[in-house]
Amino acid sequence: MPPTTPYAGKFNSYGNNNSHPQPHSPYRSGTAPKPAKENVYNGAYSSSENPYDIPQPHSSYRSSSVSSAASKEHHYKSSCAVSDNPYSSPPPHSPRQHSTSCPGRAYRHTSSSSGSEQSCRNNSTKGRLYGHGITASYGEMCYHDNSLVSASLEALIQHLVPTVDYYPDRSYVFTFLLSSRLFLHPYELMTRVCHLCVEQQRSGDALLDKIRFREVAPKLVQLLTEWTETFPYDFRDERMMRCLKDMTHHVARGDEVGYSWRAMQQMTQRLIKRLSALGQYEEAVAALNAVAMERPASLKSKQASGQRSDVMSVCDDPFILAQQLTHVELDRLSFIGPEEFIQTFAMKDPLENHKGFFRKRKTSNLEAYVNWFNRLSYLVATEICMPVKKKHRARIIEFFIDVAQECFNIGNFNSLMAIITGMNMSPVARLKKTWSKVNTDKFEILEHQMDPSSNFSNYRTALRGATQRSETAHSSQEKIVIPFFSLLIKDIYFLNEGCASRLSNSHINFEKLWELAKQVSEFLVWRQVICPFDRDRRILQYLVTTPVFSEDELHLASYESEGPENNMEKDSRRSLRSSLLHRENRT
Repeated sequence: MPPTTPYAGKFNSYGNNNSHPQPHSPYRSGTAPKPAKENVYNGAYSSSENPYDIPQPHSSYRSSSVSSAASKEHHYKSSCAVSDNPYSSPPPHSPRQHSTSCPGRAYRHTSSSSGSEQSCRNNSTKGRLYGHGITASYGEMCYHDNSLVSASLEALIQHLVPTVDYYPDRSYVFTFLLSSRLFLHPYELMTRVCHLCVEQQRSGDALLDKIRFREVAPKLVQLLTEWTETFPYDFRDERMMRCLKDMTHHVARGDEVGYSWRAMQQMTQRLIKRLSALGQYEEAVAALNAVAMERPASLKSKQASGQRSDVMSVCDDPFILAQQLTHVELDRLSFIGPEEFIQTFAMKDPLENHKGFFRKRKTSNLEAYVNWFNRLSYLVATEICMPVKKKHRARIIEFFIDVAQECFNIGNFNSLMAIITGMNMSPVARLKKTWSKVNTDKFEILEHQMDPSSNFSNYRTALRGATQRSETAHSSQEKIVIPFFSLLIKDIYFLNEGCASRLSNSHINFEKLWELAKQVSEFLVWRQVICPFDRDRRILQYLVTTPVFSEDELHLASYESEGPENNMEKDSRRSLRSSLLHRENRT
């Protein structure tokens, strides 16, 4: 059998290995996974402008992104951590005692679920042996083996509030800011945290209050800085920006030296710059999608397709095309906010029609990236079905197989899967005469790597290999890991659906929140890699703007390439011709 990970050696070392039978293609049976039927490309675009001048994220934001627990250079540097694991645990102690950190999290699979449901009503600290570990509670916060497993929402909010001699562990800050939106709106959380931070300093003496707030202000600024840099899209809500402005004024009143006030000003400037870049990016994507909405005339252009430029006339080097695909992937990944994974299944806010936060969809960048996958699949299928001559179609298929192989070697699994999906769409799969001219050995190995059986076990092995390579990388190219994104979303979705957010005692199930944070933080490490390849704007323009066939147009083009084989296909072609002609006349 071919190896399940490419990182033990070169792909080509087993690409032509004939010592074993080729694995059965999981898609050949006609059950190929199809991209969504709808094409969501809309907006406005001026063709005179460069179609791929998408603004890059602010570099400081990229460098401050949270990394996974496995990463060597992670975002969370806890003062109590012994190892590089951001979820490592210090010796047990009260989470609100005078310290600079709180108990972290030791990632494990052996913790007892009953331990996490331990009642923690007593305000006094208590601990006891439970199963193979120690379960302890501090007020309304429960720990098992030094890991926070559950707490009331009020306790979790209080635990986020810094004091003069306490600052929450950064892994806790990220985890709670990420998943708290399952229980309350970010604006509500920010309002309560800022209010508690101010109220805790009140003593009844105005002068003393001012001194105490001045002492806690640097830590409040630090917390808000982490929030704005890791979750900047929360601040598209005008209420969040207003709250941030109010806290800036409050800090300025008590900050005679001006250090904290200047830090707040700089933080706000970075935030505005980041949100401006996001707005420009969204406008650029909308413009590109508007061009991509233009349809080739399905029947007329089929006979005159020799005059139409195809992908090989733009780029005939599979490695170069794979590099440009990686540019598109990393560009679009970089604008996905970590909170978008959680917003997908977060509570519906009663202020849904508020003109600030909810005017823009909370998962728009995530959805745009999924739509890019669908577009690439349809582009591959369009390029294959368009040529009139069989030998040309076969050459296009072989070219995309080579591109997919190069994506595999780079670590670009999302483009790899999009190409495989496009080549297995039924309009392409039915071209038997064309496929007979293609050497499919490499393609079947690639399909084996992305085989969906056993929950994509082969792909997950390859992904682990790519991640390990990235962690020990000696070059920027080796750092690239672009996961099969739809599967990542699916994993996070089932993690959320498969675990209760609240326990029987109404506590928040914080073990679930740790797991969500672990999944998302790993993505943030992959997202922050800057593509090392040179940009070719002509190729990029072709990839993101060239029109592609709809599903019906693909079927009709396929029938024009190789005629119907049975009465069902004949009826289908007749129906498609009629409906498309009617659609063209109507427009």
